[in-house]
Amino acid sequence: MSANAVVFPFDVFGSAGTGAGAQLLGDAVREIMDDTEEETRPTRADALRGKLTIQETAFETLSQVREWRTRGRQLAQQYLERNEFTLWLAGNHLGVLPVFEELGPESLVISFDAHLDIHDFHDTTKELSHGNFLRHAKPTWPRFVNVGHRDLLTLSSEVQATFAAAHSAERMATNLDEVLKSLVDAASSPQRIWIDLDCDAIDPAFLPAVQHPLPLGLDPGVLVRLIAAVWSPRVAGVSISEFDPGRDVRDTSLNLLGWLIEWLLLKRLS
Repeated sequence: MSANAVVFPFDVFGSAGTGAGAQLLGDAVREIMDDTEEETRPTRADALRGKLTIQETAFETLSQVREWRTRGRQLAQQYLERNEFTLWLAGNHLGVLPVFEELGPESLVISFDAHLDIHDFHDTTKELSHGNFLRHAKPTWPRFVNVGHRDLLTLSSEVQATFAAAHSAERMATNLDEVLKSLVDAASSPQRIWIDLDCDAIDPAFLPAVQHPLPLGLDPGVLVRLIAAVWSPRVAGVSISEFDPGRDVRDTSLNLLGWLIEWLLLKRLS
């Protein structure tokens, strides 16, 4: 069993600065790999030796930006076809779209996100953006379950048109056990599961480095509990997006995400 980390620092069409966040998380993965190789005494990290690779893309030219979606889909297809666990480190949330397009309708995406990404307000563009890209979803896309959104305005009919289920911050706070059971049930049958983390799902008290922080976010302990509950060999990968290091406070967010990444890799490979 092996794992791949893909650094995909795309941050066009919203959340400029998050590309640097993806690159910084890629550096965190490299540090994990270096520390593992330098350790001379047995540790759980031995499970990572020779099993973890990292690949970084760049968006430094117009041609690279123009082909972002095609390049992303090619990378995602490559790893999904090999059935290798993939850690997808994106800039803005739109940078995970190529993965969603390759997962297929037999898959389930459990998306931890403060926003539903189906915005259709007076100041929202109709064109694809990181705030509305799920409105562009096609029948070939996977099923989506949102966890932890703090949306107060979107009509329930619009939510149901896109999501198999959407668990709001209110429901998380008042009926966590019911949410947990619902997620476990949803994750029991799909052929493939993808766990998607938009960093603003976590409460800004714990992870301040996001561009659109909202109150009543997830406690990191609750996040870990939920991920552990749906974890199985059918989890094909995890994506992390919307980390903006320019808004971090004493590396609080970086330390949390670095720990989470190492926990996920050890959970998969050990």
